[in-house]
Amino acid sequence: MNRRLAGIILIIVSAAGFGTLGILGRYAYAAGMNTFTMMFVRFCLSALVLAVLLAVRRETVPRGPVLFQLVGMGAIGYVGQAFAYLTALRYASAGLVALLLYLYPLFVTVLSALFLHERVRGPKVLALGLALLGTALTVGPEGGQMLGILLAMASAAIYSVYILVGTQVMKQVSALQSSTVIFASAGVVSGLLMAVNGPQFPTAASGWIAMVLMIVLATVVPVVTFLAGLERIGPTNASMLSTLEPVVTVLLALWLLGEAPKPITLLGGAFILAAVLLLTRSELGRE
Repeated sequence: MNRRLAGIILIIVSAAGFGTLGILGRYAYAAGMNTFTMMFVRFCLSALVLAVLLAVRRETVPRGPVLFQLVGMGAIGYVGQAFAYLTALRYASAGLVALLLYLYPLFVTVLSALFLHERVRGPKVLALGLALLGTALTVGPEGGQMLGILLAMASAAIYSVYILVGTQVMKQVSALQSSTVIFASAGVVSGLLMAVNGPQFPTAASGWIAMVLMIVLATVVPVVTFLAGLERIGPTNASMLSTLEPVVTVLLALWLLGEAPKPITLLGGAFILAAVLLLTRSELGRE
């Protein structure tokens, strides 16, 4: 398997994993958890799992400037993006917040062109347009207050910078090394936020089951595969392929929660799939 195809597959696996997060989160909320406790358990236990894998593989924790960059990605990038996103939901509809979050492929494309001098070719521009249109149709945006809109855009901007920083850092460390530090630092900050707001752990076994699945399916696997794929196909391609995530969420909501998607949602999913196929064909054609 060539390097670019492997990168595409890794990002698709990552998007599918992240697509389970919202569904599993609803089960955790139903079991009595709050946001900061969920973040704390998710990040800390994910870091513990990866630390064990590091020991088994005899890989060391990065040091020096790379370590500080990874800590920043976790403590500022991951936690900051989650905080902005969750707070935005108080002032705008979930659909609008999700749409604005998925502006990050556009932000990544622009920032990559400005700072990484990455060329933006015709097929990539078309794929980006299809992905954004598909996302808009998939999430079904509604109205919201200006503060919610600004926070959601801030969430997208923070995630864009996270991706660009990750592109550079991944040239020096493995996906396993970077993910371990990112999760650990995000867990520490989430723990402080949990302490301030008060912990609320699951009151039912279903909540703990949801957390275990969240750690494996929606955290460890997607983050490691995303960082590994990011190093192979670059930030713009990775961010565009990640727009498969809302399609996965819609399908899971239909299957597990009985939430039947509207025809316009299905049309949006078709646009996203078309964007992914176009991007994949374009990238493989460059080999």
